[in-house]
Amino acid sequence: MTGFDATAVRVVACDIFGTTVDWRTGVAGQVAAVAAEHGVDLDGGVFADDWRDRYLPSMRRVNDGLRDWAYLDTLHRESLDALLGDRGLADAFDGAARDRLVRVWHRLPAWPDAADGLARLRRRHVVAALSNGGFALMTHLIKAAGLPFDCVLSAELARAYKPAPEAYLTAARLLDVAPSQILMVACHTWDIDGARAAGLATAFLERPLEKGPAREADRASATTSDLTVTGFPQLADVLGC
Repeated sequence: MTGFDATAVRVVACDIFGTTVDWRTGVAGQVAAVAAEHGVDLDGGVFADDWRDRYLPSMRRVNDGLRDWAYLDTLHRESLDALLGDRGLADAFDGAARDRLVRVWHRLPAWPDAADGLARLRRRHVVAALSNGGFALMTHLIKAAGLPFDCVLSAELARAYKPAPEAYLTAARLLDVAPSQILMVACHTWDIDGARAAGLATAFLERPLEKGPAREADRASATTSDLTVTGFPQLADVLGC
């Protein structure tokens, strides 16, 4: 925390998938339910892991100019179609069922500390959702989870995905602040690294179960950030909220 000036922070920008909501529990449960309705026996957790493994590579192709811009629902659908094909399940889910599966990412449970911690942060700061999720996805997710964000800063607005600098710098431009006045909060090392490279202040928020019980989550010890916290309430304490 040496050298970090909490008084310089005007905006607290929060990653969503994993940092603010428990994507794995939400996706696994909903996928298993849809599969059961279609007479398919699958492990929702393993399926969620395999689907998530395609997340960063699909966005990297957009950032690298290997495909045209597409919002996250489209990328999730493409990854889903490929995953079902690889698993020999291409005929098990029709188009309507696949649409339902894509939308499971629109309704995910918040971590228990998120709502109260965000509400405290809003007392002194603009609190924004800065996510790779599409604008509609983020709006529906935040509303369903009851999360008290002031605004949604979707990658769709930047037409670039984190960790590309455009995603972070567009947030600063839209909120009319300097990048250094934004504190990016994330549980992913790649997100923290991208934000820091774009000139933002950073807070690594530990989520040991972000990837479930069998996979190791990103660790603070392997991440360079201005702050490390164990949840949103501790971040509010550090920022004097």
